[in-house]
This record gives sequence, structure tokens and C-alpha cells, in this order.
Amino acid sequence: MPRIVDHDERRRQIADALLAVAARDGHESVSSRAVAKELGIATGALWHYFDGFDDVVRAAAAEVTRRTDERITAATDGLRGLPRLEALMREVLPVDERTRAEARVVVGFWGRLATLAPTPDAGAPTLATWQDRIRDALEEAVTDGELRPETPTGDLLALLRSITYGQQVVEVTEPQPPAAHLAVLDGILAPWRR
Repeated sequence: MPRIVDHDERRRQIADALLAVAARDGHESVSSRAVAKELGIATGALWHYFDGFDDVVRAAAAEVTRRTDERITAATDGLRGLPRLEALMREVLPVDERTRAEARVVVGFWGRLATLAPTPDAGAPTLATWQDRIRDALEEAVTDGELRPETPTGDLLALLRSITYGQQVVEVTEPQPPAAHLAVLDGILAPWRR
């Protein structure tokens, strides 16, 4: 009787293996052979689940986003306004060992994803899917009186999205203590706090 394989789960395992190789050995060591070795399978077995290595890279980038979304959901449960925003930002800024390691992986993906064959959804795996949550938290903070009524929430949203990417690059190129990353967030919010 043939084994029944959960294709989605196997794809996730392959993406996880790529992430493990990237985190441990650096992006220059990421290859189909290294991913297969991490899983203890033959390289050809990867192609039962992916059309090519570009697809594996995209799946791994999407897996990082999925993990971040899960963490944000858990960290922000029951919070609103500025506490919700700060908890969310702690999951995307490089302020602990997990988010610092993730920054190293994600920044490496950006370079690799940029070299992949262009497709209409090429950027989709790394889109900041939590931007709606940032917007909601900012609007709650205004409603609750934590931020001034004239706070430009749309502009702050754009700025906060930018610093999530920017601080990850800073962490990779010039590692900073967590307080330095959080100070950038505080500096953005300070003029609008009540």
C-alpha cells in the first residue's frame, strides 16, 4: 500500500529545512543539495513538491511571514491601541535572539528573491501582512486618547512599515542592542503621544 503524503506539510518541511540552513550556515550555503541533506533525503525528492529551487526559496520566505503572523496574533491577543502596536512591533523588529536570527534570514531572502525570474506576485511571500493590524492599533490609540486626534495614521503606518524593513537591515549590517531598535519606534510615536 503506498504511503499517503501530506504535500502541504512536506512543502513546509522543505521550507523549514531551507530556513535552518540559511540561519545556521548563511545564504551563500543555501542550495538544493544542502536542503536535501538537512532533511536526509535525495535532492531529486525536492522536485516532487516544487517546480524548481526558486519555488523553494519563495516558500521559505512565505514561511517566515506565516510564522511572524502567528507570533503577532499570540502577542497581541486581548491588546488594543499602543500596547497592541508595541507588542506587534516587538515581533518584527530584531529585539531578541529569534527576531535577530529571522532578520538575518529575511534580509538574505530579499537579495535572492530580487534575482528570481520576475512574476506578477514575486514580492508576495515577503509582503508585510500585518500592516492592517498596525493601522488598526494606531486608530485604536487615537480613539483611546493615547495618540493625539490629528495623528496622521496613514503616514505613521507607512513609516512603521519602513522601519520594520530598515531595522532588519541595520541589524544585519550594524548589529544594535534591542533598546536601539525600540528607540526608533519610540521616536516615531513620541510627537503624537498625548
